[in-house]
Amino acid sequence: MTTTGKLLDMAKKMAEAAAAKAIEIDVPMVIVICDASGNTVLFNRMEDSLLASMDIATNKAYTAVALKMGTDQAADLAKESGQLFGIASCDKGRMVVFGGGFPIFEAGKIIGGIGVSGGSVAEDMTVAQAGLDAIK
Repeated sequence: MTTTGKLLDMAKKMAEAAAAKAIEIDVPMVIVICDASGNTVLFNRMEDSLLASMDIATNKAYTAVALKMGTDQAADLAKESGQLFGIASCDKGRMVVFGGGFPIFEAGKIIGGIGVSGGSVAEDMTVAQAGLDAIK
């Protein structure tokens, strides 16, 4: 079981790596890490990031935990013919169905999620992946 302190330490490493990647690609981002219950553990808003990205990044992290999959995977399943069609309107609109959110697993168990917003979907996914890679 991952303790809150351990998750916070992991979140700090992830946020630092994600922010470094965002700086490298010159896109100000919002980076959010939540726990397995979807509660925010770490929130990092880079200077000049989009105001809307605060909510979007938070909800990407939440969605990744709630669905136990990346938000890019949810996007594919949320298409009109997909198994999750209509999911974006569920959970008070918190479900995000475009890339930039990933679940965080430890020993095969979900322990949290990372959500990134501020760039294109591809940029958000790249920055979020950099965060995940920091704890491998």
